[in-house]
Amino acid sequence: MRDLAAFRLDGKVAAVVGAGSGIGEAVAEACARQGARVACLDADEGRARAVAERIGSAGGAAEAARLDLRDGKAVDAALDGLRGRHGRLDIAICTPSINVRKTVLAYSDEEVDRVLALNLKGNFNLLRAAGRIMTGQGSGAIVLFSSIRGVVVEPGQSVYAATKAGIVQMARAAAAEFGPRGVRVNAVAPGVVDTPLTAPVKANKDWYDAYAAKSILGRWARPEEIAGPTVFLVSDAASYVTGAVLFVDGGWTAIDGRFTPPGM
Repeated sequence: MRDLAAFRLDGKVAAVVGAGSGIGEAVAEACARQGARVACLDADEGRARAVAERIGSAGGAAEAARLDLRDGKAVDAALDGLRGRHGRLDIAICTPSINVRKTVLAYSDEEVDRVLALNLKGNFNLLRAAGRIMTGQGSGAIVLFSSIRGVVVEPGQSVYAATKAGIVQMARAAAAEFGPRGVRVNAVAPGVVDTPLTAPVKANKDWYDAYAAKSILGRWARPEEIAGPTVFLVSDAASYVTGAVLFVDGGWTAIDGRFTPPGM
């Protein structure tokens, strides 16, 4: 029972950014089921509140607020407010990102800035704000979201892939800086997941099927399948895990091609 208890989040205060939909929604609900008090933060306050209300109706503890990750002062205020109300901040998880699927030559300056502002600066804002609080209290766990696109790419993924690789290095640098003060920082790198971000792919059957065939399991992930590994990383069961990248991709990055040689 002691080993099982290490996976619990009882008494912990968790901020989940992007909790209004997709992976963030699944992560917020999973943290609550494991006993955490969850702040559901999202650019769409209505969606965040709906998730918080659903958590509450299931017996969990949750609150919600609007948060624009691109606004560093707003991120600081949101996390400082959590600490002020609850006395601490134990967990911070940042899931949002955007992708403009265009070739390098087709990208506009505005589109580059838009992707960088959320995916890189937004994650940095959350990392810095949570890091200030957690290093001060001497404990905490932070998870940022990278992607398989941080290591493998395809046409149309240049800026998005660059941000996802950058998130890994931010997480590693923060792990090195925060670790001596009791704070762990890791990254999750999902493969293809059925979320609003991937809706344009899902709408094209050939594209959808091609992505499904790329994984060993032959299918897309569900958001809740990303939530479990994320909760593990912020739990005491992962107390010696920091500076790591956990690929949750159905084996996408483990294999090269789908042809099975004769006789195998």
